[in-house]
Parts: sequence; structure tokens; C-alpha cells
Amino acid sequence: MGKEEIYAKLKESIVEMDTDLAIEAAKEAIAAGLDPLQCISAGLSEGMAVMSEQFDEGEAFVPDLMMAAEAFEAAVEILTGSLSEEEKNKASAGKILIHTVEGDIHDIGKNIVKTMFAANNFQVFDLGRDVPVTTVIEKSEEYGVDIICGSALMTTTMAAQREIIGQLKEDGIREKYIVMFGGAPVSEKWCSDIGADGYSDTAAEAVAVAKDLLIKKRGA
Repeated sequence: MGKEEIYAKLKESIVEMDTDLAIEAAKEAIAAGLDPLQCISAGLSEGMAVMSEQFDEGEAFVPDLMMAAEAFEAAVEILTGSLSEEEKNKASAGKILIHTVEGDIHDIGKNIVKTMFAANNFQVFDLGRDVPVTTVIEKSEEYGVDIICGSALMTTTMAAQREIIGQLKEDGIREKYIVMFGGAPVSEKWCSDIGADGYSDTAAEAVAVAKDLLIKKRGA
């Protein structure tokens, strides 16, 4: 089986949400001596792009995304199994800390975004909901993340997003992190006003914005 056929099979396994097929294709890729990172970007990520498009158009739903993400992760584990920790870190698109802000207990939107990030090869640390600002900062430092993502689903909890930026500045570490916010009442203007780096109103867009911001930061 040629390289392009294996890429196509990897892509198909994600679109079909078929973990067994994903594992089979990943093993074939290893046997054929293909570059694991290329298999992720030209095969698995292509399949996830199809899924996120279908999700945005209402043709796929949260359980579909979850199953596609499971297939994705199973294949990635096989593809990167023989890589060193350093190589795995290079293979990862980046590290993201995600949470619902202090005082807010809504997490459906956050969970969808988390799934999309994981399925696009980001390493995701999910702190859950109603997370104190101090915990967000502590864990970001502990995990050495690239991006901090915080979701607010109520107007009354949006202030916590501003507090995160304020605390990072106070601690002198604002420049270390890309900070992205979202949630039903959150707008691009709000994010700009409080000094965040990025905003998105869909899960697929969150991934695109994160990738773009990381490229700019790493190129700086």
C-alpha cells in the first residue's frame, strides 16, 4: 500500500469514526516506514477538518466528534509510540490549558472545544469548571502550557477573564502565554478591550485561531 493510500485510510478512519480502522492504518504507516508527523497532518488532521466542517454545518454532533477524537488519539499513540519525549513534544501542536472561569459551572461548550483541540494534536489540560484565577495561573506554570483558554457562559462571570490577564501581568508572566477566551456573552471587542490575544465563537475557529497565534509567537 502506497503512502497516499495510507494517508487516505487514516483520513477515512476519522471521518468514519472508526477506531479499529485508525489503529490498522497507523500500524500500516509504521510498517511502511512513513513519517509519523506527516501521517498526522496529511491523514488524521485532514479527517478531523472534515468532521469539524460537518459539525459547524450541523451534519455531525458532539458524540460524533468524541468518537472521531478517540480514533484520532488511538492512531496518534501508535504513530508516536517509538518517538522520544522530545520528539513527541515536537509532534504536538502545542500545550493548552482549558477551563470554565471562576463562578461559572457551564462546560458543554468548553468540552467541545477541548475535543477539537485534542483532535488537532494539541496536548490539552482540562481544569474543569468554576476554576479560581489563582489555580489557572499556577497550573499554567506547572504544565508549561503555550495557551490559556477560558470560557464564560454568563455575563456575570466574564470579569474573571479580565482578572486572569491582570494576574498574569501582576506576576510578570503575561508575555509567556497566548490567552484566548470564548463563551456565549463573550465578544471579540471584549477580548480586545481586556487585552486577550484571541477570541472565537466556534470550536473549529478556536483551533484555527490558536494555530495562527502560535505560528506568530514562534516566528517572533
